[in-house]
This record gives sequence, structure tokens and C-alpha cells, in this order.
Amino acid sequence: VQCKKIGRAEVLEAAQQSNNAAPHTSGELRSDREVALESVRQKGHSLWYAPKRFRGDREVALEALRQDGLNLECASEELRSDRALTLEDVRHNGRWLMYASERLRGDREVVLEAVRRCGVALKYASAEMRADRGVVLEAVRLGIDDVTGEHALQHASEELRGDREVALEAVRDHGLALKYISEELRGDRGVALEAVRQDGL
Repeated sequence: VQCKKIGRAEVLEAAQQSNNAAPHTSGELRSDREVALESVRQKGHSLWYAPKRFRGDREVALEALRQDGLNLECASEELRSDRALTLEDVRHNGRWLMYASERLRGDREVVLEAVRRCGVALKYASAEMRADRGVVLEAVRLGIDDVTGEHALQHASEELRGDREVALEAVRDHGLALKYISEELRGDRGVALEAVRQDGL
């Protein structure tokens, strides 16, 4: 049985109709920028099938992000260092901070955007950000993560796990956060009472 080769016009039409033709196109067509753009406009994850040079193309990656919030995991290293793209990425899902460049995982605005959407994204932040009181306070307000069962507080610096205001903020949302605070604060009557009010520990 001879398979019919998909042509450029057919691929573009399929992409426009939201059919994911990208994995089935020839290498030549997958190297066509117009095909790549149209594919990601319809299905952002088509970026996975794009040639390496398009995964480093800012316009193509941005279209993928806008279409379905695709993370930057499959983007080039250069684009994972792009601040504007990373901000858009973490606004879709804070957990995607994990795909940001090392420099951007230490960028306060990027990290704040991430932890406001997913507290445990704090674990992907730089050591400096995990020791930033304002960042940690934002992160602990979201409590226990539904996916991993983690609490943001466990990823904070040792110093901030011993900060009374941070501890109170954490246990107000989820009393079980008590186990992640410093031993000294676990003996603090006010913190313990707050945890009991929340979860009846």
C-alpha cells in the first residue's frame, strides 16, 4: 500500500482546521515557517514537532503559549532565558518556573508571578528567592499543593521557616504546615493555637 504524501497546502488547511498534521508532515514541510506558525496557532503542542530552529523562534513560541499555555520545556535555551516569554509562561501555570533559565529563577517579579499561582513553585526558585520574605509570604498563602501534597513552606529558607509572621501565615491556611516551621516556633503558643483553629490538631 502506497501512502499519499501530505503537501504544503493540505498541511496548512489541516492546521487551520485544528487537525494536528504536524507529526505526519515531511521534514521539508516541517521546516516551513508558515506551516510551523499555523500549526502552533491551532495546537500549541505542535511546537514539540517543530525543527530546532523554530523552537528558538520567538514568534512561534509566543503563538504556542497564547494558544494553549504550552510551557517552555520544548523551547530553546535562549527562549527559556527570555523574560517576557517566561512571565507569560508562569502566568499560565506557576509550576512552569521549573523550565525558566537559572537567571530568571532568581528574578523576583518572575518568581512572584509563579508563586501567586502555585505556591510550591517556590522550590524551583533560586536560593536567594527562597530566602526572600515577601516571596515566601506570597507562596505560603496558597497552602498545600493539590497535585504534589507539598507545602510551599518546606521549600523556604531555614531562616524563614523560623520567622513567626511567615509561620502564622502558613498555619492560617493549613494547620499541618506546623511540621515545616522551626522547632522553636512549634513551641510558640500563638502559632500552635492558630494551627489548631485551622485543622483541630
